[in-house]
Amino acid sequence: MSIQGEKLQKVLARAGVGSRREMEKYIDGNRVSVNGKVAKLGDRVEETDLIRVDGHTVKIEEKADRICRVIMYNKPEGEIVSESDPKGRATVFDHLPQIKNAKWISIGRLDFNTSGLLIFTSYGEFANRLMHPRYEIEREYSVRVLGELTDNQISQLRAGIRLEDGLARFEQISFKGGEGSNHWYQVILKEGRNREVRR
Repeated sequence: MSIQGEKLQKVLARAGVGSRREMEKYIDGNRVSVNGKVAKLGDRVEETDLIRVDGHTVKIEEKADRICRVIMYNKPEGEIVSESDPKGRATVFDHLPQIKNAKWISIGRLDFNTSGLLIFTSYGEFANRLMHPRYEIEREYSVRVLGELTDNQISQLRAGIRLEDGLARFEQISFKGGEGSNHWYQVILKEGRNREVRR
């Protein structure tokens, strides 16, 4: 393998330290060094460089030795998608198997009160391919609504609703039944902003 000329954040993501976006934040936060010098975003590294994150040496594995691990986890309500919680609540990472010389990267998140399928990987590049908005990976949700949406509201949700962090829209929304005041809808969107469906 040769990593000559590759961007530092890409190499770190491939090594399983975190997603490429996370690594960019680490570099911006002066948490990464190359050959004893604090790294900056855009730095390129070679196979022989000594890379450290928070003072810990990062092992850059040969391609033949690298294993892309992927696991699917059915998250119940009452767990957070975080490696630790100051409030002491259960996290999804408490239930994942331990892996050597790597860590699990969550591909997206679900709220504390939301249940559903989550994907985890040890390979940062894979995580980036699934999370980055430019790849437009669909996310599908079943949503319970108090009351029934009007045709006009459904049209608005498809066209887009302005949130604090920009326009949000559903690619698809379809009624799935319900009784009384509770109605179910299936929605699909191509991004995963914080609490986007709930908002």
